[in-house]
Amino acid sequence: MTDLQRHRAEKNRFFTTDAHSPLTHEQKQHFKGLHYFSENPALRLTVSVEKDPHQQSIQMKTTTGDVQTFVRYGRIRFDAGSQEVALTIFANRNGFFLPFADSLAGKETYGAGRYLDLHLVGNDTFLVDFNDAYNPYCAYNDAWSCPITPAENRLKVVIRAGEKIYHQ
Repeated sequence: MTDLQRHRAEKNRFFTTDAHSPLTHEQKQHFKGLHYFSENPALRLTVSVEKDPHQQSIQMKTTTGDVQTFVRYGRIRFDAGSQEVALTIFANRNGFFLPFADSLAGKETYGAGRYLDLHLVGNDTFLVDFNDAYNPYCAYNDAWSCPITPAENRLKVVIRAGEKIYHQ
């Protein structure tokens, strides 16, 4: 079993048994596991960030109409298929945050976007592994409030990695 497969199995156990699971009691009774794209090594990237010189604070709307404050940390650029794309990395007191939506949003992936939690691996360098992309808790239960992916991180390309849309 690979580390990614182990992580996915642990997440399924958490969703089924843990009191902090985003699933309701009713959902847990019928839960058969989350769905994922097959692991795609080509979407495990080490990228340099172009830091935003202004480090502006922005208010990101949430699924419940609230807002959360983030700093626009910088942009990363990478090839997705045959097209170069760019995404903005945000930061707050919890660390680095990369919300994104691809062209499969609302079809094969969660419509409001998926998330990646990032860590610096070097000087202005991040490991961005789209195989770890996950749905926010509001994808499973409307009681959760989750940041909505901003327009600047909505891609017209396909990212076939990470978690797929949740079907009850």
